[in-house]
Amino acid sequence: MPDQATDDALERWVAEAREWLAGALPPKVPPAQARIADFSIFRNLPEAAERALLDAIRVYRRARFDAGYGAITLPAAAGGAGLTQSHAIAFARAEAEFEVPASSELISVTTGLVGPATALFGGPGLRSLARAFLRTELLACQLFSEPEAGSDLAGLRCRAVRDGDEWVVDGQKVWTSGARFADHGMLLARTDPGVPKRAGITAFLLPMDTPGVEIRPIRQMSGAASFNEVFLTGVRIPDRLRLGAPGDGWRIARATLGLERSTSGSGGRRKGGTFADVLELARSLGRTGDPVQRQRLADLYVRSELHAATTARVARSLAAGERPGPASSIGKLSAAANLTLVADVAAGLLGGRLAADTGEWGTFAWTEHLLGAPGYHLAGGTDEIQRDIVAERVLGLPPEPRPDRDVPFADLDHP
Repeated sequence: MPDQATDDALERWVAEAREWLAGALPPKVPPAQARIADFSIFRNLPEAAERALLDAIRVYRRARFDAGYGAITLPAAAGGAGLTQSHAIAFARAEAEFEVPASSELISVTTGLVGPATALFGGPGLRSLARAFLRTELLACQLFSEPEAGSDLAGLRCRAVRDGDEWVVDGQKVWTSGARFADHGMLLARTDPGVPKRAGITAFLLPMDTPGVEIRPIRQMSGAASFNEVFLTGVRIPDRLRLGAPGDGWRIARATLGLERSTSGSGGRRKGGTFADVLELARSLGRTGDPVQRQRLADLYVRSELHAATTARVARSLAAGERPGPASSIGKLSAAANLTLVADVAAGLLGGRLAADTGEWGTFAWTEHLLGAPGYHLAGGTDEIQRDIVAERVLGLPPEPRPDRDVPFADLDHP
């Protein structure tokens, strides 16, 4: 049985948090009144509009951090509130009752990944930098993936060679969200090719204005350019910006990717259209009486509810202090599948209006969702990797062959 005193204390804390939220934010507008027409999965904004969006959310995030709600589960010694996951989940639910400024992937990476990782793995000299990330005074991107090291991140080739008190870095990173607007990047680089691939990686904090850093936006078919290629040529990073010990990068990377739950609040943004949006579209087009469309809407509703139940189960596991395990992979798979189904149902309702802007509200706007949905099957871990996790850890199937596990990286065959 839960400790009643603990429950009472949590209720009092949530009441205080809701009171603070009420003073900082307006109440949420009911969906019927909001008239949302942004169905994009990957945002497509001009640079000036993107900067304005980042500025708005940073004002709120700074106030939230200063009030003690910015890093709820991060240990107090690392700059957080040192509270439980139950507190973080309760705050997120309370925050959802208010109109929070629109966020972005860069904000989530800064406060949910790089900030906590810097606080936990950086030396004393990096504590002020960690606080600046958690408070969004500085923004940070994640320089992990490479053209030939995405799903197999341990196969990365970006090299860092020690030169006195500096490291000289050469290589390329790709699919870096928000790199053009980031002040720093959390970089993984290979520092010892003579050991197995997971053992020879080191993590650094790279100022993105360092000479030798070149950022090239990647234009997606949805029109957005939220991802970037980052080229590193003779880039010098002071050793004081190293996270952890040399060769400790793989452990830090895995811990970092599990740190998203260490900060509070929604942390993200509404991705694409939802069942409610599709239902509103069907009503506005007078298609709710069509038996085929009704069946497709019912299927989308059921799948959306199942995804919500999976997400709630993961949240309950976290609140109980458990690791979410493969349930989070199931949730990622269902989220990607649902976004694609939303696109298919909306396209079936709209027909030609999806491809030509007639000026009707909320019709042509669905094109960005349709074109962005395929990308979500890759972002945040591909469907194939998620299925491997479920196959091995849930179904007990034989693992994928890994003959390179104990082979020095320098001895591997590289194309």
